[in-house]
Amino acid sequence: MSGGVGGGGRGAEDQPGSHPFAPSALGTRQHWDTTYERELQAFQEYGDTGEIWFGEESMTRLIRWLEKQRVPLDASVLDIGTGNGVFLVELAKSGFSNITGIDYSPAAIQLSRSIIEKEGLANVKLQVEDFLNPTSELSKFGICVDKGTFDAISLHPDNATEKRKQYVKSLSRVLETGGFFLITSCNWTKDELLREFSEAGFEVLEELPTPTFLFGGSSGNSVTALVFQRKGEASPDRLGG
Repeated sequence: MSGGVGGGGRGAEDQPGSHPFAPSALGTRQHWDTTYERELQAFQEYGDTGEIWFGEESMTRLIRWLEKQRVPLDASVLDIGTGNGVFLVELAKSGFSNITGIDYSPAAIQLSRSIIEKEGLANVKLQVEDFLNPTSELSKFGICVDKGTFDAISLHPDNATEKRKQYVKSLSRVLETGGFFLITSCNWTKDELLREFSEAGFEVLEELPTPTFLFGGSSGNSVTALVFQRKGEASPDRLGG
């Protein structure tokens, strides 16, 4: 369920704390199962790996930050809603050796596994997991990454507000104290993401630069990329699995 899922549609009547997006099929498992079954068939027939959500620069941006922080290459990294797993491939090629991708769509995990096998990579773990209801097999991680999954959850046509709260609860369970959470969103601003995550003990460390646009003489960003840290200090070796 890794997706750039814009088009949620804020209305002027939306108030802080209310459901800020119009419901969409993009928030449902059926949509992503259908999408990845189609992409899996395309990969099997033509070798097409599918769309890179938020573009290649989004992957480069995150990996560059990890390298800048000198995060150990054996740090435990979780890609939430890995989709086609291309971000996992880039992490592995950058030297990271303890990486896991999860997705609630079995077709997405099958596609990821096919792409990773084609790349000849053996140091990538893949699991079918619903992040809102993670199994006990999902352990603690030093770093969690989300490129579009929180966006998709926010568009769910049924109790999206509760699902967002469950997402934050699950994140608190799987991310180590002192660990980093890197989120890329096309539906949420920095201040809105702060409101969603700060009460659960997440602090913003850095806002990563994203492409800007000009409209009506004002500049803005169509994508928000933030690095949170779960409150509490942790030495670098705690990022390991």
